[in-house]
Amino acid sequence: MEAKYARQNGTNTFFGEYLYDQIIPKNHFFRKLNELIDWEPFTEKLIHCYRGQGTFGRPPFKPDMILRMLLVSYLYNLSDRQTEVYVQENLPAKYFVGLAVDEKPPDHSTLTRFRERILKRKQEAVLESILAEIIQIALKSGIAFGSIQVMDSVHTVAAVNTAKDESRKKKGKGPRDPDARWGAKHTRKAKTRDGQTVKQVQYFYGYKGHVSLNAENHLITSVQVTSGEAYDGHLLPDLLDQDLALGIPFDTVAADKGYDDGDNHFLLQSKGMHSAIHVRDLRTKKKDPNKQIWLDLIESPEYQQGLKERYKIERKFGEAKQNHGLQTCRYVGLEKYEFQAVMTAIALNLKRMVKLLTGTPFKAPAQAAI
Repeated sequence: MEAKYARQNGTNTFFGEYLYDQIIPKNHFFRKLNELIDWEPFTEKLIHCYRGQGTFGRPPFKPDMILRMLLVSYLYNLSDRQTEVYVQENLPAKYFVGLAVDEKPPDHSTLTRFRERILKRKQEAVLESILAEIIQIALKSGIAFGSIQVMDSVHTVAAVNTAKDESRKKKGKGPRDPDARWGAKHTRKAKTRDGQTVKQVQYFYGYKGHVSLNAENHLITSVQVTSGEAYDGHLLPDLLDQDLALGIPFDTVAADKGYDDGDNHFLLQSKGMHSAIHVRDLRTKKKDPNKQIWLDLIESPEYQQGLKERYKIERKFGEAKQNHGLQTCRYVGLEKYEFQAVMTAIALNLKRMVKLLTGTPFKAPAQAAI
């Protein structure tokens, strides 16, 4: 049976198109994004998340419309309630979502239910398939993919007051977020009062998003999530498998010392790839007749070029945190954090694709006029 919907694309009305054509510049980011992406096929991917696939019950809004509403939320770092108001009052956003000028957008509770539907179909990896489809669109659009994939993890702080959480535990109550864990953010050098240099480890309570990014075009190709204590190196095989399944023409993987595991180097070698995983000093400075393999690796041009490209993923993480809210969890629980991490990656990719293909930049939230 064919799914039924409460309404069709409102911009197809004369009233809607006429006013949009008068008001929204031809080079507006949302115009260019709608020209780049055909949203209709995403309805087929998403309708499976609805009971009866939308063939009975109250007619739903088209799933691709709700997806675009969520993209507005992640592009501008808005809550569900803020997104409802923003789309209602901002004509370019209303145009992008597919509403006529005089139509009201889906309310915030619709966004919440939509997210819950996707989470209930976790086994179908709905959002992951959308991320993969976005990469395929980039490939078909002629965006160049380079030979180097950069892998790293970004930490996101749980939406938890840890002091209050400890108090809850003392009272016999469970933690607010049972999936979150303490993890090491990074290590830095510091001076003690007597002038000695010591290493200090900075910790966070929350989750990690493990990401693979193409160094040539800065597109995020794969995402995995874990709680905060996870060892980064264990996620490289999964990210690699996801990248290979996409058909990306790369032959080198760059990563920091957290991925310097013999198994990872061997895995890349077994697949005919170059390793640009930052080798720890202990491999080359120890008195070991077998260290020549590591000395040869760090002298290779692929290794040296890969390390030069690693900064690009750190810059992408900075963008995700400062402009799109990945600094702090929007929700509670690992599955919902995965939703946030993948949606953020999709939003970042769409921004980048529009810029690469049309030259139109996305205006930062502070510049966006409501």
